[in-house]
Amino acid sequence: MALDGYNDQTMSRQAMRAELLTAEVELQLAYAWRDRRDEQALHRLVTAYMRLAISMAAKFRRYGAPMNDLIQEASLGLMKAAEKFDPDRGVRFSTYAVWWIKASIQDYVMRNWSMVRTGSTSSQKALFFNLRRVQAKLEREASQRGETLDQFQLRQMVATEVGVSLSDVEMMEGRLSGSDFSLNAAQSSDEDGREWIDALEDEQPQAAEQVEGSHDAAQLRDWLVKAMQSLNKRERYIVAERKLREEPRTLESLGLELGLSKERVRQLEAAAFAKMRRSLESQSREVHHFLV
Repeated sequence: MALDGYNDQTMSRQAMRAELLTAEVELQLAYAWRDRRDEQALHRLVTAYMRLAISMAAKFRRYGAPMNDLIQEASLGLMKAAEKFDPDRGVRFSTYAVWWIKASIQDYVMRNWSMVRTGSTSSQKALFFNLRRVQAKLEREASQRGETLDQFQLRQMVATEVGVSLSDVEMMEGRLSGSDFSLNAAQSSDEDGREWIDALEDEQPQAAEQVEGSHDAAQLRDWLVKAMQSLNKRERYIVAERKLREEPRTLESLGLELGLSKERVRQLEAAAFAKMRRSLESQSREVHHFLV
């Protein structure tokens, strides 16, 4: 069902006028879609249960998402349910569809709750939608026993109740307690006040680090050139083909080209690396001796 151009009131009125399916008719439509890909049967099945999708979408309005978007997500969940429903299992389509509709809406709410994504693992979902309710329940029960819970005790009890880690509870509390702020907002009301983005640490390398890195890279290149010069012509060719190409050659292809066995090419490669390693170690010792 396409929802573009419809508002939530229009869709609600249309859904309320949709037919109520008996179990037998529902089963016939489900078989027609599964076995014959009858799109008219699919449309009739989905349209009949749009009232269920809209009803479930309305339960999530408190999270601040537009009702039209919630209904859109609910309808997508309903379509997924129709696609995956197996009428041979002996359950009503509405019972099966509830899970898919709820999952689709929950994913949408969590994606749009904050500019910083809250995540969508099962533990994060459980916390996102149940944290406040569980906290209130535990505090109410503690009050009835004449107890007062501090924040650490409450978090531990929530973690046990929901079946998640304490760190997950602390993380979700922080995300739900704050709201998003623009980094371009001024730090003060002054006209010349800095924006918050100006206070972020620059993660780019500083000038001294850039110079040092450039010097080290040049030194390393020089060492590698000298190490390559310590090899004979065949060894240099093997190393270049095996390590310096964008798509390295295989030992087998080099063996065919050079008229050698695959194992012999491997031995020559290992010997070349050993020579290069000795050259690099010698050069590094010379530099260390000079610095000392």
